[in-house]
Amino acid sequence: MFAFREVLTKRFLRALAGEFVATLIFVLLGLSSTKWAGTEEKPESSTLLLISLCFGLSVTTMVYCFGHISGAHINPAVTVAMVFSRKMNVDKAFLYMAAQCLGAAAGTAILYVVTPKAVGGPFGATVLSASVSLLQAVAVELLITFQLVFTVFTTCDPRHSELKGSAALAIGFAVVIGHLFAVPYTGASMNPARSLGPAIITWNWEYHWVYWVGPIAGGIIAAIMYKYLCHPNLEFKECVLGDFSKGTSEKPEEIESFHIPDTDKSHRSGWLESLKAFHMDKAENTEAKPFSTIDEKTEPTETGCICPPNTEKAEKKDSSDCPQYEIKLKF
Repeated sequence: MFAFREVLTKRFLRALAGEFVATLIFVLLGLSSTKWAGTEEKPESSTLLLISLCFGLSVTTMVYCFGHISGAHINPAVTVAMVFSRKMNVDKAFLYMAAQCLGAAAGTAILYVVTPKAVGGPFGATVLSASVSLLQAVAVELLITFQLVFTVFTTCDPRHSELKGSAALAIGFAVVIGHLFAVPYTGASMNPARSLGPAIITWNWEYHWVYWVGPIAGGIIAAIMYKYLCHPNLEFKECVLGDFSKGTSEKPEEIESFHIPDTDKSHRSGWLESLKAFHMDKAENTEAKPFSTIDEKTEPTETGCICPPNTEKAEKKDSSDCPQYEIKLKF
């Protein structure tokens, strides 16, 4: 208990409460779609669409409602991915996952109470198809969780200023896609807490480990791939290449630190515009997003979210701070 004393601040307790409530509502609404959709091993297309949309839209709604409070992870796989991308401390992640699991169990219990006894059923418990092996099941859960977590990292990265859509909606679509693909295989968990709730209420633990190993492995792979493969040496790439899709009216003297050979004027103009765009992008205000734990130039808060850096303390950087590179054009 003493190890968590510094962590359990008022702000972080508020974030834990947000994770608990968000996971509770998500599991309650999502599992409710499985109660009335039948229990056949190969669901009809309409049933599959019903379940997929209910889970996906539930995630979207919870991200909108609780993203500013806790980051709205709602998923231990997402929380573990944040740890491996070095955006969240281990002790805070442990408490986040505890809140998520308790919320999932509470949501399933509420569904059990409000559901008529005549309906019965497994209360949305994730089970393997009879024709699917354990290795195949782990692989399916890994793949669908990978695409979900990778979507979270991509859409919520403040560096992707060109993405103008809704991050919450994109994450919800990723959940829908995962269900459309994997419900006939494993029941499409993508979320260990979502599988834990029904397992506790029904006390059915057969192959339950699959729904922890697969999703967490998929989340870890997505975090590592995004951090070290998709954005390596980002500052060099921004300084040298800029953004060719934008124009700006910045002053020419701001890019004098870059030496561009005297070539055709049209090519020279293109390079100048791209370098100017980089400096204009640095001055733009970044809109806060749910899961805002991606930007490497931001500081972690007590809630596990990453907030924009303190501009009062930050030193102003001009173009001379960028490494000096000689750009040679070859045609």
